[in-house]
Amino acid sequence: MRVSNYLLLTLLLAAPVAQAERIKDLASVAGVRSNQLLGYGLVVGLDGSGDQTSQTPFTVQSLRSMLNQLGVSIPPNINPQVKNVAAVTVSATLPAFAKQGQNIDVTVSSIGNAKSLRGGTLLMTPLKGADGEVYAMAQGNLVVGGFGAQGSDGSKITVNVPSVGRIPSGASVEREVGNGFNEGNYLTLNLHRSDFTTANRLARAINDAIGPATASAMDGASIRVSAPLTPAQRVSYIAMLENLQVEPGEAAARVIVNSRTGTVVIGSNVRVMPAAVSHGSMTVTIAEDINVSQPEPMSAGRTAVTPESEITVTEEGSRMFLFNPGVELQEIVQAVNQVGAAPGDLMAILEALKEAGALRAELIVI
Repeated sequence: MRVSNYLLLTLLLAAPVAQAERIKDLASVAGVRSNQLLGYGLVVGLDGSGDQTSQTPFTVQSLRSMLNQLGVSIPPNINPQVKNVAAVTVSATLPAFAKQGQNIDVTVSSIGNAKSLRGGTLLMTPLKGADGEVYAMAQGNLVVGGFGAQGSDGSKITVNVPSVGRIPSGASVEREVGNGFNEGNYLTLNLHRSDFTTANRLARAINDAIGPATASAMDGASIRVSAPLTPAQRVSYIAMLENLQVEPGEAAARVIVNSRTGTVVIGSNVRVMPAAVSHGSMTVTIAEDINVSQPEPMSAGRTAVTPESEITVTEEGSRMFLFNPGVELQEIVQAVNQVGAAPGDLMAILEALKEAGALRAELIVI
């Protein structure tokens, strides 16, 4: 595969296009954020694919505790051996402004040695925030995308991950999370990607639309904006602001190399200082052949088989190409294509340019 084919999408994506974007797509209001919730519970009703309680004592402990709360007492000397129960963690994301009674999705993950959660039911599980308070209650039937099967001879097959499932709208919000949205006479917009140029343009766009001194850039990521005091007016105010058009600043010059797949992504602002690059390759070919030596008739000789190896070394002529000052992305790709370099060769060339100090971009290898 030639570099031109491999980097065609890169050229299309990296080409600078002057296009304005909405403030809604560039920034978010400070304090308006989601919160992570976590809980521990039991999944029951499994078809023999639950935890092996002899190896997961916490599952038995949780089952005893739950049954005690329901008025069922298990003698201490009795160790229940159940295969249809699994200990799980339950996680969810509580959106901003979520109100009591609203439902949110939950993800259920096995923490024991359960083989599958397919067909299970999550029992009532409290979901807590980082402060230890309960913000939601989860319960319901699991939807598992993976499955596994095993034969009597020990062979087995697994598709996706059967030990993780989801419950759409499986948790009910019980407590609201406070925020400072309606506090103070100003609000702060935080950029999704820190950039001084974008922050300055965003503040200028708000001032042009609302009035002078309405917004000011505090740093490369935050813009302070004056706002009304009443909640209704503030909502309308933000709805107007988030639809204003702003042309974001261009991204910094970067070259990203995926060493595992050979993918190379070059940003539009990458420049190369004067440099000469030599590219060549050597191919070693080993061919095996067999010779048969047949003696004359009625002779005392024996038929002999002798191997014959032929080693050929082919070296392509090393070709050198020159990068002039301020070379841009298109010229880099064209120069590499002229010598027929593969994506792996391009990675080596870029790394060599970086070591030589000729690459004016950040080189990131992932």
